[in-house]
Amino acid sequence: MSTNPPNLRPDLAPKARLDPSPKPVQDGQRRHGQPTIGMVSLGCPKALVDSERILTRLRAEGYGISPDYSGADAVIVNTCGFLDSAKAESLEAIGEALNENGKVIVTGCLGAEPDYITGAHPKVLAVTGPHQYEQVLDAVHAAVPPDPDPFIDLLPASGVSLTPRHFSYLKISEGCNHKCKFCIIPDMRGRLASRPARAVMREAEKLVEAGVRELLVISQDTSAYGVDIKHAEAKGQNGSIHRAHITDLARDLGSLGAWVRLHYVYPYPHVRQLIPLMADGLVLPYLDIPFQHAHPDVLKRMARPAAAAKTLDEIAAWRDICPDLTLRSTFIVGYPGETEAEFQTLLDWMDEAQLDRVGCFQYENVAGARSNALPDHVAAEVKQERWDRFMEKAAAISEAKLAAKVGQRLQVIVDEVDEDAATCRTKADAPEIDGNLFIDEGFEALKAGDIVTVDVDEAGDYDLWGRLV
Repeated sequence: MSTNPPNLRPDLAPKARLDPSPKPVQDGQRRHGQPTIGMVSLGCPKALVDSERILTRLRAEGYGISPDYSGADAVIVNTCGFLDSAKAESLEAIGEALNENGKVIVTGCLGAEPDYITGAHPKVLAVTGPHQYEQVLDAVHAAVPPDPDPFIDLLPASGVSLTPRHFSYLKISEGCNHKCKFCIIPDMRGRLASRPARAVMREAEKLVEAGVRELLVISQDTSAYGVDIKHAEAKGQNGSIHRAHITDLARDLGSLGAWVRLHYVYPYPHVRQLIPLMADGLVLPYLDIPFQHAHPDVLKRMARPAAAAKTLDEIAAWRDICPDLTLRSTFIVGYPGETEAEFQTLLDWMDEAQLDRVGCFQYENVAGARSNALPDHVAAEVKQERWDRFMEKAAAISEAKLAAKVGQRLQVIVDEVDEDAATCRTKADAPEIDGNLFIDEGFEALKAGDIVTVDVDEAGDYDLWGRLV
């Protein structure tokens, strides 16, 4: 059992780890002569989905998935390149894989800069960019030729998952049409490319049939889903019509009976159409919106979309429709040119907005980002001081909001059960980036994926405790 630290950084790559594949290898045994691949997956959930797709393709070709370096014939490192600090972690992970295994194939966002990688690690076998699945497979084939056994190597219908069995990320589009000055993701992943609604629904249906209880909808810009394909309509397998628009998609996903959680939603005006679906229980009352800042001049320097929107008015309107709505966001402090007055505007905005879940990071230059050339960069000690003040404000708001939940009866999903407690999440909590609810009495019969009802009896800064009803 562990509580969440106050400095959660969902924008940063986590520490490198070699991910086992719990779903496809049911007996955990490698057949004689089977080629085996390890996967180190770094960065955001969108990258995790890419890792799952690569491993699914490899499993279909007869490769086994190794949970450790020593058992792998080669290792794929799926990198993050969002910030310089994340790039450094990716290089560290590549170096570790080379030291521990020797045969390393690099893919992911940092793969868009092959010279950067080979300059630090010239012994890598191949470097491919983000979502270049065919090139990754070609590199694996060259390093470790496939040797499938059609009588043994069967791929489950749900494919390979690197998340627990009861929740799964559902990527609905790739790329982004925005040109935020601090971000190079569009340069690495390209312009918006939405998946057909029929394909998204087919994947979601298979996941739910396989036992997934929570679908986490992700993309670079969830609100823009379908814009590039003109909100095309397509007929599903059961004859129903699915439209490539986020409101229609959310409604269709909500009909499957699983929890549906929306991430990376820009606050365009049409987002208000999602709120009644949340009030009606079709979609979780949860919006992950990257506001980034509150002062209009800072937003203008960032080249943020919807910068002129009356965000506080929108938030109030959303909460009028759905009082249980949870809002999470991320912010940048110390952006070039940020004055003390502009930062104070952000703090005042936080007081009014009363966001439930907040992440914050200090501005960093990223190679290729247009913000690098802006004047008046903020000193490191000032950025740190502002980050400290921001997180103190966010923690106080979170503590007060959670304290107000004591005495409430809530539904929670169980993520893990150990000897001390069941670690759960409420509808207000996304996995790994938000808080937890712990049940430390009478939890022994629970298992991961259970959805149960609890009475909340204690609150901390970021987490809750409760007892089963």
